Amino acid sequence: MRVAFYAPLKPPSHPVPSGDRRIARLLLRALRGKGHDVRVVSAFRAYEGAGDRAMQAAIARRGAAEAARLLRAKLRRWRPEAWFTYHLYQKAPDWLGPPVAKALGIPYLVAEAAYAPRRSKGRWEEGLAAVAAALRQADTALMLNPNDEECVAPLLRRRVGAVHAIEPQLALGEFAAWRKRRRRRPAAAEPMLPFLDVAPYRRARARRHRHRALLAARHGIPAGEPWLLAVGMMREGDKLASFRLLAKALSGLGRRPWRLLVAGDGPARASVRAAFATCGARVHWLGACRDSELRALYAASDLLVWPGINEAIGMAILEAQAAGLAAVVGDVGAASSIVADGHTGRLVAEGDAAAFRRAVAAHLALPAEIRAAMSDAAAAKAQAFHDLPFAADQLDRVLRAAAARAKAARR
Repeated sequence: MRVAFYAPLKPPSHPVPSGDRRIARLLLRALRGKGHDVRVVSAFRAYEGAGDRAMQAAIARRGAAEAARLLRAKLRRWRPEAWFTYHLYQKAPDWLGPPVAKALGIPYLVAEAAYAPRRSKGRWEEGLAAVAAALRQADTALMLNPNDEECVAPLLRRRVGAVHAIEPQLALGEFAAWRKRRRRRPAAAEPMLPFLDVAPYRRARARRHRHRALLAARHGIPAGEPWLLAVGMMREGDKLASFRLLAKALSGLGRRPWRLLVAGDGPARASVRAAFATCGARVHWLGACRDSELRALYAASDLLVWPGINEAIGMAILEAQAAGLAAVVGDVGAASSIVADGHTGRLVAEGDAAAFRRAVAAHLALPAEIRAAMSDAAAAKAQAFHDLPFAADQLDRVLRAAAARAKAARR
């Protein structure tokens, strides 16, 4: 199938790495891997984060012009059979997909749509209304974050023909967050587990001892002490809040041996470092890391630690688990879909530094054989439920079902 792909928050070609860009690229890879002709039809950014209504109105006007341009030129030469938008919310609504899909008479699909009605009277009222309109038009909404479903599902069209590809997995304890609305879930709502290509992480795990020895020598990290790992961009807002909570939690661990490895960089670097001042030489700053370097870090470390304040997906958590790294993380967004509490790590109430500290301390006190079993369980769960082929099959089934419904409606 010919599929038009669009990401209003950040195009897949954006130069700044992020989890959002990563997921967009993975979606493209999954769809293309099933033989679909998927093209990013526009790099138009709809994001406005300051609450400037005049700027939002200008973006909406430019979006309308871009949609008209696509219909007039680009999509006349290459006519898509479906439109797929990734990540829309009130600060980055989709001004392109709904009008183009309607004009072409093709199904409109979205992934990771968020709708926050408590902000309907706020500074992004028009953007929120645009998200609601897009969801009402959507054939299918693929949801990677269980927390989005409560507000998104009521806006979706009522129809028959659900795919619900992860239905067999919902009986497992690891996916309790997705079971909450199981009986009331409309056919157009499609739960989806976060995913990646697991193979490189499995290969890194097989070389754990080599990676650990090299990292210990390169950065002067005692190989005999537990290695905690934090991975995150250093920017103001939720990321900085997560680093500060982590610093507060770790500073109370006392004389227990541990080392923290921090991978990441950004404009809030000085503030992040200041937060860990009391931890002294226990913290090792590794800076921005390439994907291959991150895989080595995950494999070599003993525990991922990340509070994840207000985080939607948490791709670093999934990467860590795929490499067999147990995790103590904030119970927010899709974290409960990734980490099986008590089996592959621990989920901690969001923003609770004391509980986070207790969870880290409890993990460090576990016998070596139990920590090894958690590592094995993390790698196995990622392989079974979060690997690229699993997601590609689901996307393919959803897309073909949407195309079939559109074809039947035209008869």
